[in-house]
Amino acid sequence: MKFVRFAINAKTSQGVLESDTIREIQGNLFGEWRYSGVSYATQDVKLLAPLEPNQIIGIGANYVSKVDERPGMLPDIPVFFFKPTSSVIGPGDRIVIPGSNQQVKFESELAVVIGKEARNICESEVLDYIFGYTVGNDVTAPQYFHENGHWTIGKSFDTFTPLGPVIETELNPDTVRVEARLNGVEKQNSGTELMIIPVREMIAYLSRVMTLKPGVVILTGSPLGSELVGAGSVIECEIMGIGNLKNTFVDQQLA
Repeated sequence: MKFVRFAINAKTSQGVLESDTIREIQGNLFGEWRYSGVSYATQDVKLLAPLEPNQIIGIGANYVSKVDERPGMLPDIPVFFFKPTSSVIGPGDRIVIPGSNQQVKFESELAVVIGKEARNICESEVLDYIFGYTVGNDVTAPQYFHENGHWTIGKSFDTFTPLGPVIETELNPDTVRVEARLNGVEKQNSGTELMIIPVREMIAYLSRVMTLKPGVVILTGSPLGSELVGAGSVIECEIMGIGNLKNTFVDQQLA
């Protein structure tokens, strides 16, 4: 199923996308919900980020360029970081570049949405705790990275985590290709077999560090090919089976 959040007539709702129609739902997305009986045409609504995460965790430096470059042993401590929930925007929203005449990086990623509380789970159990998957863009301003290697500020600006367009519940994370096009030109296109830390190992590890609650979003890393871009650029992050997440970069003074 494809779950969406959308706005219509100053109201925000959730729904299930079926072709060009959204069937509104009521209740808890991660628990009990039902159809309201109301449907909308997609052209009549504004799609929002498909959920309001309660936490966003990013995995850094997680792709190689070809399979034989994957390390024989996984790192003991993966590189991960947090992004504020205030950084989330949806399809079509503008990514605001901080400062004046600066550039930021796009990073197209498979985003995992946790569906039930996970604590100390093993790799074989991980898929049972995943609600679904969406497309994420881990926008980064590396000029704000701390000289000692802290990434937090450079990852945290408002609008720096576009998500969408849907949460797809029926997807095999092992067969995904993560793509990005900048102004129509392909920049990223890699399969998840190029991940250094695969999804199951990643989530099992995180569950041993912290309790993962329903609504946690995990950005699983970005393939090679991301680059610095400026205002006016249009980025499309895409995963077949989920959809296309398109956003435009703008200068802060124009936001």
